[in-house]
Amino acid sequence: MAKDAKAKDGPGHAGHRQRLKARFLKGGADALPDYEMLELLLFQALPRRDTKPLAKGLLKRFGSFPEVISAEPGALMEVDGIGDSAVVALKTVQAAALRLAREEVMDRPVLGNWEKLLDYCRAAMAFEKTERFRVLFLNRQNVLIADEVQQKGTVDHTPVYPREVVKRALELGATAVIMVHNHPSGDPAPSNADIEMTKEVRDAGQKLGIVLHDHLIMTKAGHASFKEMGLL
Repeated sequence: MAKDAKAKDGPGHAGHRQRLKARFLKGGADALPDYEMLELLLFQALPRRDTKPLAKGLLKRFGSFPEVISAEPGALMEVDGIGDSAVVALKTVQAAALRLAREEVMDRPVLGNWEKLLDYCRAAMAFEKTERFRVLFLNRQNVLIADEVQQKGTVDHTPVYPREVVKRALELGATAVIMVHNHPSGDPAPSNADIEMTKEVRDAGQKLGIVLHDHLIMTKAGHASFKEMGLL
């Protein structure tokens, strides 16, 4: 059941909203701190609510604007005053951001567009609370032709089967892959299991003409690249 609060506009709320909108229109997102960006977003879902306390409550719980919009709906609704309408508004922004980031990398040569690829992978995976393993499939021109989440796991483990990665590449007609997974712990260092699995995928692919370009580990603070670390 929705629990979006039915608070009434208090004195000054309408004026505050207009000033905030004007600052955003004039200076863009850079003109507003995280809590005001959230206020602006929540205006749309809660038209008669003072959204500043809600915005600050969300930031206190989750930490930052990206972490708020990336949070699971159930976790968002644990914040007092947040219900269905607010959750839909927040998750719509996340979905829109992911679509925009994905559009920057799909059907384009990946190796010459590396920073945008990293941006997309971070947006898609860095704030997840459990590990996810995705594979980016490339054709002979190193154009990204498919982006698939292969496995989902626990907070610190995702089972990956090298033969399944190679099998899927063959099904798609891919000649190269980039593997990506996240570390919810925040530590991008690969585990021994990560290193061993990567070598197995590389070796299995080589026998069938499929190149493993890189294996990326994403965290909220950054990423690690197996290629840059000399592990590929």
